[in-house]
Amino acid sequence: MTILLPPPEYFLKSGGHDNYPDTGGNSRPDHIKKVVEESLKRLQTDRIDLYYQHRVDPNVPIEEVAGAIKDLIAEGKILQFGLSEASAKTIRRAHAVQPLSAIQTEYSFFHRDPEHNGVLAACEELGIGFVPWAPLGEGYLTGTMDANTKFDPKTDFRGTFPRMFPENMKANMPVVDILRTVAKTKDGTPAQVAIAWLLAQKPWIVPIPGTRRVDHLTENLGALNIQLTHDDLLAMERDFSKVTVHGERMSDMHMQQIDRN
Repeated sequence: MTILLPPPEYFLKSGGHDNYPDTGGNSRPDHIKKVVEESLKRLQTDRIDLYYQHRVDPNVPIEEVAGAIKDLIAEGKILQFGLSEASAKTIRRAHAVQPLSAIQTEYSFFHRDPEHNGVLAACEELGIGFVPWAPLGEGYLTGTMDANTKFDPKTDFRGTFPRMFPENMKANMPVVDILRTVAKTKDGTPAQVAIAWLLAQKPWIVPIPGTRRVDHLTENLGALNIQLTHDDLLAMERDFSKVTVHGERMSDMHMQQIDRN
């Protein structure tokens, strides 16, 4: 199965990181079709199973983007359509042109925006799968990070995220403590409980924890063995309601690329 996020020049609207050039954004239908053709050649395949628009381009109506994908689906070059970090309104507009199969947005035990901004409700109503990225809070919910954790500014831009500032990592530790408490009763780890919590929310929610290490992959898969009861979930929500999460989830530059309209 081929699941593809378009290259940076497809979705960035302004600004950028060293790894993401400032191109001004380009989600025009002709450009979408061009980069899909290039991707098919690079991947040496005749179709892409799931193709996401990684960030909503404010300069191109989402109906035009969905229309271009619809054409590519008709040609058999793309099988399924997805959006990343799109608002509920945008999701509905796109879905009306070409049905969406997946929405990818940050969602975790301590980042709950999709519960409150209508995105999860739209997915449930329209029958769209939801794919939470950063289900482990960019690694914070594993319980292996604290205020002393350092990020290499050359290779890891988490250090620019307010939630990862030392004072906020210290202030947010009660959230990790909730996961640790549950993990002890389940013979698991905080990371496994965090993933299990997501899996327990809805059957159409499929978290995608990222890792570069086999031992972390094995640990993440162990979440399937963590069974959270109704009482467990209620207790976790009760305890979470007593804490305040400190710090924005990404830098101002990255947050400017999030569709909230």
